[in-house]
Amino acid sequence: MLAPGCKSKPNDADVKAKVETAVANPAVMVDVKEADVTLSGSVADETAKNAAETAAKGVEGVKAVTNAITVAPPPPPPVEIAVDSALINGVNAVMKTFKGVTGTVNNGVVTLTGSIKRDQLPKVMQAVMALRPKSVDNKLTIK
Repeated sequence: MLAPGCKSKPNDADVKAKVETAVANPAVMVDVKEADVTLSGSVADETAKNAAETAAKGVEGVKAVTNAITVAPPPPPPVEIAVDSALINGVNAVMKTFKGVTGTVNNGVVTLTGSIKRDQLPKVMQAVMALRPKSVDNKLTIK
């Protein structure tokens, strides 16, 4: 029996259920130990992270909240594919440096033909890849 004016200690399972309802975000996991709440998971932005913490702190019976939620990094920017006219100009400039090598462009794909010394191959490939083609079709013959 409890003395008048004493409150019972909140049950961790009940606190967890209340916090999950308050947070209302399936990406956020809730763990409760002795009324101390730990939030984890990954959300899209700081606003969602802060909203989960605020909601958890507002639940009756919560003593403390540890916010271990991570914010997912933004998606990488899309790869820009050079349009053929710009790509053709770039390939032509690169080919001036490498005698015996010809580069053609079709729908963003650079096709290399001709012959090249083995030690020059990495240099020509690096120079062509820096132009950001869709792909490079290497048909070069190594001398």
